[in-house]
Amino acid sequence: MPVNVVPAYQRIAEHYRQAIESGTLKLGERMPSVRRIQRLHQVSMSTSLQACRHLEDMGWLRAKPRSGYFVQRPSRQLLPAVTEPNPQRCANPKRFSGLHEGVSAFVAQDQTPIRVNLGCAYANADAYPTSALQASYQKALRLWPQAMVQPAPAQGALLFREALARRALDAGMQLAANQVLVTHGCIEALNLALRAVAQPGDTVAIESPAYFGLLQILASLNLLALEIPTSPRTGMSVDALELALRTHKVKAVVVVPNFHNPLGCVMPDSAKAAMVALCEPQGVAIIEDDTYSALYDEPGTTSKALKAWDPTGTVIHCASLTKILAPGMRLGWINGGRWHGRITMLKHANSRPNEALAQLALAQYMGSAAYDRHLARLRQRLKRQREQMQDAIVRHFPAGTALNPPCGGMLLWVELPPACSSQDLYNAALDEGIRIAPGAIFSNSKRFDHFIRLSCGGTFDEATQEAMRRLGYLSSTLAQGAC
Repeated sequence: MPVNVVPAYQRIAEHYRQAIESGTLKLGERMPSVRRIQRLHQVSMSTSLQACRHLEDMGWLRAKPRSGYFVQRPSRQLLPAVTEPNPQRCANPKRFSGLHEGVSAFVAQDQTPIRVNLGCAYANADAYPTSALQASYQKALRLWPQAMVQPAPAQGALLFREALARRALDAGMQLAANQVLVTHGCIEALNLALRAVAQPGDTVAIESPAYFGLLQILASLNLLALEIPTSPRTGMSVDALELALRTHKVKAVVVVPNFHNPLGCVMPDSAKAAMVALCEPQGVAIIEDDTYSALYDEPGTTSKALKAWDPTGTVIHCASLTKILAPGMRLGWINGGRWHGRITMLKHANSRPNEALAQLALAQYMGSAAYDRHLARLRQRLKRQREQMQDAIVRHFPAGTALNPPCGGMLLWVELPPACSSQDLYNAALDEGIRIAPGAIFSNSKRFDHFIRLSCGGTFDEATQEAMRRLGYLSSTLAQGAC
């Protein structure tokens, strides 16, 4: 039987009707344009227009000549509820004890003076809208002069949560502001999610390779990690996960479906839907790290969150603005699905609310077109810098080097010749003032010791070009020496 039994225009109309019902789109507010809806949902212009006219016929929108559509509430509810059809789905656990110390040592080296940092996962400071954020901060202080001397709201500033909920629409999520909890970056969100669904000694399925910060969290919570094979093109293997769920008692799956760190891959929508459909009936929580999804290369292209296929609260969605907007503010957020109440309690017990002024400042900025312009500039810049880094790898690195160019983000996962140890390369490069991320810290196995992760967030200047030339020379020397 076909899965998509609801016409596309009705599904899109229902998406925005629920946003109006929850208050994410407010009465009197301008509806996203027909052209924007077309890009976001990857449909034809006629389908996008048909969705708006459907909402207008039902009384949820009103059209203004040469101005677009605006939100209103009908005198009585005419539109029947349309439920998205549930998508149909057509390694031993280990503690990271030794790896934990290795990761900690890598993080500690961040204080070592270096000339070129290719080991971080941020863009240069000049890639972020410093002046605009300063202006937003000053405006927020004028509008809320007592924000620094009053207790912060328990879940976070309402205006900020409303801005996050509205932006979540673009990723296919339906969230009201009261379903959003502000956190200290995505790391706190992941910590809270794991504490909510697992106890010490429980098994958690993760990608292989996985972000080393997650491995630190698992070690600190005394959780066992079950590494699931992960493709550099399509992300975690759902088939392998299904087998793992049959043979192990898994409490949660942690996954980065969009611009995975370190691989840079994007999970296809069909795999996202299949993963939710696999875990939901078994009561296995999916913890989604959605830090990089706004960094698609192509203008108007969006990558839907796993949460978009989650009608029952199986997915805990964790996100952050530290990579894409304001690294220094350390603002993240979480929707805890059916564990949201417990996560809210844990947040209060663990760290209390985030301070409000930064949230109010970002709410001002994110509600404007300036935020979209910033993201467009950042995507273009990162794409150019990634291409320059890829060209340098081709020119300078030894034969046998390989990578899968991602379609967005700021990271490259580079496979060196098998004989070249990433740890040895890391040490040799650090001696010359160049920092990289060795593949060994992304897994408890030894399979990634000949991989490195390179950041493309920095400007590709003469110093970066020379650093890439030196890395190529050092990796060639190490590979030859091992032979």
